[in-house]
Amino acid sequence: MGDKTIQILKDKKELILERWINKQKAEDNYFNADEQQQDSEELLDAFLSALDDHNIDDRNAREFDKVYEILMGISVSRAKRGFSPRETGVYLFSLKESLLETLAEGIGDPEKLYTDSLKVSKIIDNMTILTFEGYIKGREDVIARQTDEITEISTPVIRVWDGVVALPIIGTLDSSRTQVIMENLLVQIVETGSTIAILDISGVPAMDTLVAQHLIKTVSATRLLGAECIISGIRPEIAQIVVHLGIDLSNIITKSTLANALQTAFNMLQLEVNKKKGITPNN
Repeated sequence: MGDKTIQILKDKKELILERWINKQKAEDNYFNADEQQQDSEELLDAFLSALDDHNIDDRNAREFDKVYEILMGISVSRAKRGFSPRETGVYLFSLKESLLETLAEGIGDPEKLYTDSLKVSKIIDNMTILTFEGYIKGREDVIARQTDEITEISTPVIRVWDGVVALPIIGTLDSSRTQVIMENLLVQIVETGSTIAILDISGVPAMDTLVAQHLIKTVSATRLLGAECIISGIRPEIAQIVVHLGIDLSNIITKSTLANALQTAFNMLQLEVNKKKGITPNN
């Protein structure tokens, strides 16, 4: 590609951008004029600035680093906003069409037009492949964020009484989730000055050696802060599995229901809750 061809593209930058934006509007039902105009202009500026006769055949040329960096940012952003790989690919293909249309109008020699068009297409095709990497990274970021949010939501520490906190556990326990549970529980024990923590495992679908180890670690960490831990929600099938696996929970207070665990906590705090005579729940 000669300097003349590159200069044609640079001189026609505004026309290329206009054509590209129009194609996006026609193909994208969720076209955001302000946002996509800015992204497209920034990418086109970087692409034309990097383009010269010495790097046109080298996709790894350092001049293209900024182009790839901008493109990766756009791809990740679009993936997080729900764009599919196909939609982002079409986004770049419309750029290629705009570039080739401009070259067709500016180059009269068919042979040169063919040669230079192939070189432009090769660069854009390589950029399109890069958008798939951006899509994967963007979706991984979304999944990681959602996993963190779900973990936070599923591990609430509740202050049920003065000196008593409860943590209902729902779902399977693994190492990373146990760490979150432990951190949340210990923070609440310190902040509330609680001396008793209830771990309710009614929502844990199954018990195995690994889950038991995670529970024991949480109990040990709680005791290091001077608080006693009660595990509630021990269903008959869970009790059978614990015995069958030979898991030793003998040094941990266990109860079948959260209500029983709360009553035990009251006894440990030397509290007594009595129903007043003549008072009905509706009153």
